[in-house]
Amino acid sequence: MNVLFITADQWRGDCLSSMGHPCLQTPSLDRLAADGVLFERHFAQATPCGPSRASLYTGMYLQNHRSVNNGTPLDARHSNVALEARKAGYDPALFGYTDVSVDPRQHTPDDPALRTYSGVLPGMTPVVHAGDHALPWLADLKAKGYSVPEGLLGVYKPKDAGAEASERGLTFAPALYTVEDNYTAFLTNELIKYLSVRVDEPWFVHLSYLAPHPPFVAPEPYHAMYDPGDVPKPVRAATVEKEAAQHPYLDFYLHNQQGWGIRYDHASKNNLQLNDRDVLQARATYYGMMSEVDFHIGRLLAFLDETGAYDDTMIVFTSDHGEQLGDHWQFAKYAYFDQSFHIPLIVRDPRAAAQHARGRRVSAFTENVDVMPTILDYLQVPIPSQCDGEALAPFCRGEAPADWRAEAHWEFDFRYVVETKGSSIQGLKPDQCAMNVIRGERYKYIHFTALPPLLFDLVEDPGEFRNLAEDPAYQPILLEQTQKMLSWRMNHDERVLANTRLTPEGVVERKMPRR
Repeated sequence: MNVLFITADQWRGDCLSSMGHPCLQTPSLDRLAADGVLFERHFAQATPCGPSRASLYTGMYLQNHRSVNNGTPLDARHSNVALEARKAGYDPALFGYTDVSVDPRQHTPDDPALRTYSGVLPGMTPVVHAGDHALPWLADLKAKGYSVPEGLLGVYKPKDAGAEASERGLTFAPALYTVEDNYTAFLTNELIKYLSVRVDEPWFVHLSYLAPHPPFVAPEPYHAMYDPGDVPKPVRAATVEKEAAQHPYLDFYLHNQQGWGIRYDHASKNNLQLNDRDVLQARATYYGMMSEVDFHIGRLLAFLDETGAYDDTMIVFTSDHGEQLGDHWQFAKYAYFDQSFHIPLIVRDPRAAAQHARGRRVSAFTENVDVMPTILDYLQVPIPSQCDGEALAPFCRGEAPADWRAEAHWEFDFRYVVETKGSSIQGLKPDQCAMNVIRGERYKYIHFTALPPLLFDLVEDPGEFRNLAEDPAYQPILLEQTQKMLSWRMNHDERVLANTRLTPEGVVERKMPRR
C-alpha cells in the first residue's frame, strides 16, 4: 500500500478540462479522475499557503490550529498526516515544501528554523526540500550550466521575446530554462529516481509543486499554449470603484493588493494598472503552467504503471487554495470569493471496494480537512480526535454518507494584510481582522469580527456582486445563516480532551463524528 499525495499551489477548482473548462486541457488529471473520484465542490479552509496547509496536514479548521498566517507557528501539540502515517510504519518523504512554521518553544533562539516560515512538516523526511529559495532546483540549474540570478525571484526572469511579448502581454515571454529543466520537471525527476529503488516496499510521498503559483512564467512551448483571445474573461464589476463599494474590506484590499506579482518584476500593489491584454495573457500563462504540471503528473502515472505500483497506490491531487486571476479586479487569494477557496480534489483509491465507483463525480461539499482522514483511513490508522474533517472513503466506494455537511466553511485572517501596509481598516485591532464563511447550495454568508456581514444568493447572483445583508426582505435568511455560522463554530471547537474522561476503569474517550 502506497500513498502519492500531490499538491499544486494556487490551483483554481474550475481549472480542469474534466470540469468543463472552455480551453484548458489537463488529460493526465482527467485520466486520474476517470479512474478515481472527482470532488466537484471541494474547498480550502484558509489562505494564504501557511494556514491553508496547516489545515490540510492536520485536518483542523483554522479556529483550532490557529496558524493564522504565513510565519505563524503551528502548535507542536497538534499531530499531522505524516506523524500518523509513521504509526503505520511509513517514512513520509517530501519533494517540495510544506510552508509550516515551527513552534518556537521547541527550538533555541538561534535555530535557523525560526528564520523562515517555510519549515518542514514534522514527521516528513525532506528528500528534496525546496523551501523559500528553491535551492535544490537552483543548484541543479547551476550544475547544468545556467547562470542563476541572485535573489528570490531572479530565476523567474523570462527571456527577451521581443516585439511579440509586447503584443501578447506582460507574462508571455518564456522562461530562461527549458521545459526539461524547470522546477516542476526537477521535482518530478527526483521523485521518479527515489521511487525507482523502492518498487518492492511500501512508500508514502508528498509531492508539492509550486506551479501554477506566480510569478506566471512557463518554459517553451507551454508559454504560448493558450491564446489570450480564447481564455475566459475576468468576472468583475464594470469599474474598480463599483467593485470596491461592496464592502470596506474589499475597498481596502483592492487598493493594497499583496502576494507575488504576476511577473517577477511586477508588484501586486500595481495590479489595478494592468490592462485587459495583460490580464488575459496572465490567464493564458497560468493555464500553460497547469498543462505543464499535468504533463509531469502523466509521467508519474506512467512510471507507476510500468513498475506495477499503480494498483497499490492511493493517489490524491489537490491544492492549498485558489487564485482570483483577475476576477473581481484582483490576483492572488486574499478575498472571500469562491475563486480563492474552490480547489480541485481527485482521489484514486486502489482498493477493490472502490472499483465500481471509478469515474464518479461527487457534488457534495468536501473540504481540505477531509484529506488527512481519507489518507489515514486507507492506511488503517485511527483518525485523531483533533480532526475536524472526515474520511471520504464512502464516496470512493460509491456510497452517500448520511447527514453529510450541507455547506463548505472557510476562514481568513487578514491581520497580515493590514499590518504590512502600516494602516488599518476602520481602526481594527489585529484580533478583529478575521472573517468566517459558510457557503451552501444557494446562500453564502460572510461574517466579519468587526465589519459588516455579506450575504449572496448564488442562484440569482453567481458572480457575488449583490450584497443582500442590508436588504430588509432577506433579514430572515441573514438570521438563519448567522445562526448556522454560530452553531458550526460551536460544534467545531477544539475537542481533543473534551470527550475524554478519567474513570475508575481508566481513560475513556468517546469518538463521535462532527456532524
